[in-house]
Amino acid sequence: MNRRHFLLCATAGAALSSVPALARAADATLSTPMSPPEWALLQREVLRVESEAVETFYNRYFDERGYFQCFERWGANDGPDDAIENGNDWPHLHALGGSERVLDLYTRVWEGHLKQYTAARTVETPVGRDGMYYREFPVMNDWQHLSEGLSVFNLMGLSNPYDPRFQARVRRFSGFYTGEDPTAPNYDRKRKIIRSMITGSKGPMLRKATPLDWAGDPFDPTGFFMEHGESTYQETLDHYAEYTDVVGDSPLNLQATSLVMNAYMLSGERKYRDWITNYLDAWIDRAKKNGHVLPSYVDLKGRIGGPRKAWWGNVYGWGFSPVDPVTGKREDRNRVPRAIVAFLNAYLLTGDDKYLQVWRDQTDAINAQSRTIDGVLCAPTMYGPDGWYGFKSGLYRTNGLDIWYMSMRDDDYARADTDHPWVQYLAGKNPTYPVTALRATLEGVRQKMDAVSKDTTTKDTRLADALLKFNPAVVTALLHLMCGAIHIARPTWSKTSPSQGGALLYARLRYFDPVRRRAGTPEDVAALVSALSDTATTLTLVNTHPFRTRRVTIQAGGYGEHQFTGMTVAQKTTALNTNQVTLDLAPGCGAEIGFTHKRHVNAPTLSHPWDRV
Repeated sequence: MNRRHFLLCATAGAALSSVPALARAADATLSTPMSPPEWALLQREVLRVESEAVETFYNRYFDERGYFQCFERWGANDGPDDAIENGNDWPHLHALGGSERVLDLYTRVWEGHLKQYTAARTVETPVGRDGMYYREFPVMNDWQHLSEGLSVFNLMGLSNPYDPRFQARVRRFSGFYTGEDPTAPNYDRKRKIIRSMITGSKGPMLRKATPLDWAGDPFDPTGFFMEHGESTYQETLDHYAEYTDVVGDSPLNLQATSLVMNAYMLSGERKYRDWITNYLDAWIDRAKKNGHVLPSYVDLKGRIGGPRKAWWGNVYGWGFSPVDPVTGKREDRNRVPRAIVAFLNAYLLTGDDKYLQVWRDQTDAINAQSRTIDGVLCAPTMYGPDGWYGFKSGLYRTNGLDIWYMSMRDDDYARADTDHPWVQYLAGKNPTYPVTALRATLEGVRQKMDAVSKDTTTKDTRLADALLKFNPAVVTALLHLMCGAIHIARPTWSKTSPSQGGALLYARLRYFDPVRRRAGTPEDVAALVSALSDTATTLTLVNTHPFRTRRVTIQAGGYGEHQFTGMTVAQKTTALNTNQVTLDLAPGCGAEIGFTHKRHVNAPTLSHPWDRV
């Protein structure tokens, strides 16, 4: 999308999505009868049921303004980021083909929580006394929690990139981190660092953090669900007693790249692309200088580890093992692996393998420190003043599947944990996965909604994070099967991939309804990706409706970053040179389609296919 198109979109706004579809002929028609397979009927049922469940969940826990009904607090445990996380994966659900009501509801929830937490104020906690949000963004928070609170926002452009409110916020929020906004001096352009682990719309925290900064105002936790098991407010404070070192840059801050990626995908402006690559390249250089391990602390002068060279420092760093006041034991809380999302973003943006190689090199460096303990080979996960610690059985494979998914290299596959049932399905070793996964999804929704029906909490007895596990948008299997996509927001993708807030969509294919001009598969259309390689994707499409034709547009990549080079249907191959294909599916018909393609050769964009024709 060029700048002129961006400005036109900003002016026209959401009205563009209501324009009738262009009269464009389909590229091909699938007219071979196909009795709807079980997976296809299950897939359509999952989309229907989850759409209904989201509406029920909304009606139960949000008011008409979109405010989440909870005891409002500022805090890392149960703050504003948790309130909006109750709408997590609703953007995914709509973009896959969920009901239009889902789009309306997550938009309402996002708008509502902005107003709710701009008005909410702390009494004792300094950062929130004038409102927990300022300019529609958290005043100050760490990027583990900022990214979680942006999980909905960062995906809103999938379905409605032309909303002028979304476009304005993407630019404003990005400006907080690119150095463009002088009122939020979070970024040092000269040293290519984000100046603190705690940043936001009012700038960076350039002092030691206190337990109060993390835990929020005093309250009595009796009767509330407490994620970490605290029974007193003092225990809540004690949980954060060692969360003091926040000044300086940390790999967690790299998660700001998802905001800037959205700005680039909306506008196509080079400055956003350059900021992402310049910031990532600085971190690659730091890893090389630090024995191929990403340091977790860079001081304000840009020095790795500061004057003491303690590269493992900072909250959530390689050496961060604070005492849990409930158990009295130290717990390893290294969150550096969460930075992987930034390198996936850079690879999505450029296709340059150096953004994956830095993680391969880090894995090799860590595995070189492995040792045999009680007859078992173990690799470390932590590092402190006395060296490597936190040994766990087996080789260090963290984020290995994410690397393989992006690269599609055989050597990356060999280095990853590949026993996930979806990965086994793609390898041809688990043919029942589509049906079993979709049935499990339906059962998961049933269990969640059963828990909702039995929930006795009220607004005054419910913290913002109490219901996250009951959110009925269960999209992991849908993303795997429909789009050939990973879902790194959920740890079920891999035992060694951490859960990740704020991630973008990393997908092989994506679908649009060109008749209704919306994201997602049209009514009655089911899609199954059964094989992936560097140069090819196998897809089965079926129209489950017995007497209506459906038209679907298939996009190469979540953001059009790939390019189709060929399409084979019924042994007939058609040469292509496009990142989108539109097909008509005759009633009750379907086919297996073999696509060939070049990956990561197009600039990713949020514009919908009919605006790129």
